[in-house]
Amino acid sequence: MSIVNKLSKEFEKEYNVKPDLISSSPGRLDFLNTHQDYKGLPVVSIGVNLRSYTAVSKGKNEKCFILSVNLKEEHVEYQDVFDVTKPVLRKGKWFGNYLRAAIKALLELGYRIKGFNAAILSEVPIGGGLGSSAAFTVSFIGAINELFNLGLSKKEIAEIAYHAEHDIMGVPCGRLDQYGSVFGGVIKIETTPPYNVEALPFRQGVFVVLDSGIKHSTAEIHPKRQADIDYGLKLLLEMPDLPGFIRQKLGEKYYEPKWEELSEEELMPYLKRLPEKPKNRILFTIREHKSTELALKIMKGKIPDINVMVSVLGKEWEKEITSSLEHSNPLLALIGTIMNQQHELLRDLYDLSLPELEHIRNSALKAGALGVKISGAGLGGSLIALTENKGIAERVLKAGIKAGAKRGWIVNIDVGLKRESF
Repeated sequence: MSIVNKLSKEFEKEYNVKPDLISSSPGRLDFLNTHQDYKGLPVVSIGVNLRSYTAVSKGKNEKCFILSVNLKEEHVEYQDVFDVTKPVLRKGKWFGNYLRAAIKALLELGYRIKGFNAAILSEVPIGGGLGSSAAFTVSFIGAINELFNLGLSKKEIAEIAYHAEHDIMGVPCGRLDQYGSVFGGVIKIETTPPYNVEALPFRQGVFVVLDSGIKHSTAEIHPKRQADIDYGLKLLLEMPDLPGFIRQKLGEKYYEPKWEELSEEELMPYLKRLPEKPKNRILFTIREHKSTELALKIMKGKIPDINVMVSVLGKEWEKEITSSLEHSNPLLALIGTIMNQQHELLRDLYDLSLPELEHIRNSALKAGALGVKISGAGLGGSLIALTENKGIAERVLKAGIKAGAKRGWIVNIDVGLKRESF
């Protein structure tokens, strides 16, 4: 039985009616330019074929009734009921809070929602580094949008989902998750207004997600890295001999510099005077962004001259670049090399890896992965690996589990929010 049919049957069993419609949205991979969205730099997301599904029908009053099929199967509290005109978040961790927040966000914008019935079934593993809460929220808003003919665009759905999770629920997330789930595919997301999205023509490879099982706190990691950058910027701006043309590109807070205009060469004489941590955080920001720009060109089918690639990634990557160019699929191999370079930047300049993560990563590379990098905040969580085909992906998954990953998934690139046939 397909997951859509299963959800439809559960819905009918609960509410004694068939759903009016079912929508779904994908989980996402935090692919390139990790830890850059809060600085206003673009990030690259991939929608994958583990999806969250929401079935809905109109109700008869102002109450909404919501069923989580996943929680029902776990034999825990699985139903949520609230007044659609006055949604209030429950205390503690409660699945319905994402949906209550979504309705609250819609009401704030002036949309009129009436009572409804909903059932949700998700394939996106919770805490696996795949943006499960965003997929859950996006598929729900997508279903409500169609049920009540709200006429929301994709970008509006992404913004409402972000507002619900970030502002109403207080989750310290960027826009990567919500936009990645709404748009799917491989996309470049601009993280400054108007938050433009560019679809990239990249559909190659099979990805493996390896969950280390090590818990981490985004709320603790991000502020510390941001404070390091702020300290480095403060010291730079206090240097009396800092040229005016550099000073104009900087700012006092991590999100203020014109990062895309700064070059390592012009900054290096002054960065050398900084303590190690702030220096490394600033170098990381510039280097990872430059390598992401290189990856975007390659994903569009434009492979630059080897000297250009070496100048961006560093002389130490020349051997890997040469090897990638000689590969049977040089484009895919080069993207793998850039993933590896970005992982090492995250590890060495942002201090986000652990011995356990390195052991899993090395095992995945030995098993045939072209590239493996940290996904998300780091210091735990998941690694994502790029492979050539499903056979190699299965080897990489097996090697990762053997090396200590608690669980893992083989995923392919998939479309964004859509209405399902059933």
